[in-house]
Amino acid sequence: MGDKVKIIGNLNELRSNTNFNLFNYKEYMLSKNTYFSMNIDNIYLLKKNINIFYKIKTYLIKKISDIKCSEYLSAFILGDSSYISDNVLESYRTNGISHLFSVSGMHITLLSSLILYILNKVKKTNINYIFTILFLSFYMFLTNFTPSVLRASFLFIFLTLNKLLKLNLSTIKIFLIILMINLIINPYNIYSIGFKFSYIISFYLIVFSKIINRYKNYFVKTLVTSSISFLASIPILINNYFTINIITILNNIIFVPLISLIIFPFSLIIILIPKLDFVFEIMIKALESLSLIMTNFKIEIIFCKVNIFIIIFYYLLISLILYKFYKRKYKYIFLIVIILFVHTNINYVKNNAFINFINVGQGDSSLIHLGYNKGDILIDTGGRYNYDTSKDVISYLMSQGIKNIDFLIISHGDYDHMGGSINLVENFKVKKVIFNCGEFNELEQELIKVLEKKKIQYYSCIRELNIGDNKLYFLNSKDYGNENDNSSVIYTKQNNYKFLFMGDAGVEVEEDLIEKYNLQDIHVLKVGHHGSKTSSSKSFVDEINPKYSIISVGKNNKYGHPNYSVLDNLKDSKIYRTDQDGSVMFKMKNDKLHIATYPP
Repeated sequence: MGDKVKIIGNLNELRSNTNFNLFNYKEYMLSKNTYFSMNIDNIYLLKKNINIFYKIKTYLIKKISDIKCSEYLSAFILGDSSYISDNVLESYRTNGISHLFSVSGMHITLLSSLILYILNKVKKTNINYIFTILFLSFYMFLTNFTPSVLRASFLFIFLTLNKLLKLNLSTIKIFLIILMINLIINPYNIYSIGFKFSYIISFYLIVFSKIINRYKNYFVKTLVTSSISFLASIPILINNYFTINIITILNNIIFVPLISLIIFPFSLIIILIPKLDFVFEIMIKALESLSLIMTNFKIEIIFCKVNIFIIIFYYLLISLILYKFYKRKYKYIFLIVIILFVHTNINYVKNNAFINFINVGQGDSSLIHLGYNKGDILIDTGGRYNYDTSKDVISYLMSQGIKNIDFLIISHGDYDHMGGSINLVENFKVKKVIFNCGEFNELEQELIKVLEKKKIQYYSCIRELNIGDNKLYFLNSKDYGNENDNSSVIYTKQNNYKFLFMGDAGVEVEEDLIEKYNLQDIHVLKVGHHGSKTSSSKSFVDEINPKYSIISVGKNNKYGHPNYSVLDNLKDSKIYRTDQDGSVMFKMKNDKLHIATYPP
């Protein structure tokens, strides 16, 4: 750290999310003052670090890395939780306790109190506050000036100055000044989920501190604090994770004392006495085991993403409930229960029928959502495209308020179409699964084992699927001897608009379809085999005459999809490509077809 280097490479613009409602990587990196990524060709050292602060920071990082469970010391001391394993970190998020693993008010309060206590033991003087402020300034540097550390440190500094200089500013005024300073330092902090959690929860804890201070018992006070924090975090949780775990309050009662009173203080001791790290390791293993166990008792409720006006309404409602609670009028708490119940069941009263071609890179995944929550059908799950794309599919489903998939259709057994199916089935409720015609390959057999274990019904080579008043017709029942041509070809009519999903079916299948069925004037064609020249022959395209053609394809894929000849065959239709247009949604409302892409 602190070395000066020369880097030669190519700059790349950061990419936004290409699916509706999902995590925006570009905005996240902007909140970290990062504007480009770079493919590095060469790095040259120009000058070694001579800055004493960087030397101390480098020494501390090295010292921490040599201690057992260093990933937790990095989280507690340096505010970097990225080294904690993904499955454990996900359990903390599910349990609603991930905030305990980022440096925040709890850590700053303990550190500043400890320093003041030691200095006051030597000599009690106002100079001790100055030394503490200097330490916190250096600590902000150690933790890379993260928003939560800035907030907690600035709050201590401003409260101290307010006391010493007798400014008589209220805590909430000081808090708002700190908020403005943080946004002036980096306006893009507004995109940071951690920033939102930190400031909104702190705001509510300050405003309604009289409710908390009403109680003297530590565990009751923790329960009240956890409840206020949970209520304040609900809109953020809904719009970023699309679920809330209603036992989060209980989890905080268990984990807050465990971490704040035992594990975090002991982590400070470990820095001074590394030989005690075996005790710390036992604590951490117990903590991880407890968190993983508690995820088995989670009660998660799925909520669709909401707009800014609904969020404002939520916060007005939460403020009203807490105000009434302060006045000892407890019955108003049921307002939030009623609102959340309506929200989680909103799809039952919305005529929001749509078909969305989800961007899963070099793969396929399409969602058919019927109005008034009459059913959801997912055709394919995508596979692994730099990461497991089924995670995006699951997040997208939840963002639409979808609680289960009525039918998961596997068009055929290739990895780019069903590679994410096992993860989907294990982490999302799927009622029934439908396979194509032909023998099951190894991937399909692996999925079938999971289906049988979870007692999920599955079928193969069906001709027709009825769901409510809607029908899907499976046009390809012939065994061609290969996975691509054995793809299920699905035809459906939604609000009098004709949709045709071709899977990876090739030219031979297309010829058979023309001969067997009348498929003229298709409104929306999901182009076969990602725009490969093995599909979408001119004769087939001319016969079905699609108005819109959707090509699900990965950016800069190694196959060269879509092929130029296919694009030429489709030129009379409006072509949408997921590598260029992102996710493509067709909404059917009032007998009109509305098209949206993401990014727009």
